[in-house]
Amino acid sequence: MRAEWTSVDVRQTPIDGAFEIVPAVFRDSRGYFKEVFARSRYAQLTQNDFVQDNVSRSCAWTLRGLHADLRMAKLVQVLEGAAFDVIVDLRKASPSYLKWYGATLRAGEHTQLYIPAGCLHGFLALEDNTILLYKQTAEYDPTQEIGVAWDDPNLAIDWPLEGREPLLSAKDARNPILRELGYL
Repeated sequence: MRAEWTSVDVRQTPIDGAFEIVPAVFRDSRGYFKEVFARSRYAQLTQNDFVQDNVSRSCAWTLRGLHADLRMAKLVQVLEGAAFDVIVDLRKASPSYLKWYGATLRAGEHTQLYIPAGCLHGFLALEDNTILLYKQTAEYDPTQEIGVAWDDPNLAIDWPLEGREPLLSAKDARNPILRELGYL
């Protein structure tokens, strides 16, 4: 079988400065190889320096978020399983202020999502053992974190829950709506 390289595909999302990135993937009869990050190439697109990596593993219908450290950008990708990943723009000067964007990320599709600083992030695991890797541009600092209710009616995010209730952490279940945080 002849191996082939696929090109990097970068797509602007409706959120200003947020991108979907599909890295080049080298496939052959043994499987595949992909570069998930190269500082020099990603700096051209994101103009950020990533300083911390995190991994989460979730069972199906776990919803994590919505969270933000407003000084932090993120680059996320699913390594196993699938997730519906959401960005909400909280940058008041942004043309996409208070808009949301959701994308289904699947391990086999290799898509990454770049989330600019000033945006909320959350995801719904669509399969058991969904593993999400995310790089961030600031180290975690709980004093900088904000949370917003996943079901804030002002956002009206269309989570693909298929009639199920999401599994939430106690902390996420107590997140306030945007109005309570002064964003409306």
